Amino acid sequence: MSMRIAAALAATIAAGMLTATAAQARPEMVGAHLADYSPGTIVVKTSERRLYLILGNGHAVRYPVGVGRAGKQWAGTTRIDGKYLNPAWAPPAEVKRDKPNMPDVIPGGSPRNPMGVAAMTLAGGEYAIHGTNVPGSIGGFVSYGCIRMLNDDITDLYGRVSVGTTVVVTR
Repeated sequence: MSMRIAAALAATIAAGMLTATAAQARPEMVGAHLADYSPGTIVVKTSERRLYLILGNGHAVRYPVGVGRAGKQWAGTTRIDGKYLNPAWAPPAEVKRDKPNMPDVIPGGSPRNPMGVAAMTLAGGEYAIHGTNVPGSIGGFVSYGCIRMLNDDITDLYGRVSVGTTVVVTR
């Protein structure tokens, strides 16, 4: 096989592998123009449907997320006030009002539990950064204000941050 054909074949195989890997590769290390934030800060850019964990030196870990749908979005600064693995979920009053037949509590680990494998609650409200049992919702405007992540991604982020971590949500 000539070097040219071998190189083309290698490039074709690599491109296919990169495409498959990129679709599965999360989290993603990126250069970040987020110099206003201290290392360790979580920044959620609602308009991008991305969450950034600021590492410093112009770098961040970026994750795709689902965010609040129209009328349910918010912006501000808060902190993580709790971390939970396989949390049970009690729908907030607003969700119960919209879906009155929903159970009062959905146990952790249930495929019907919208919190996925982990949740980090946010101070001052009924919001959380959490996993999801609907991975197709990631990248959309889909929630009542919570930040949804793929279960693998929330597991990764959960291990990188602690209670007290600053969370900034921008539109």
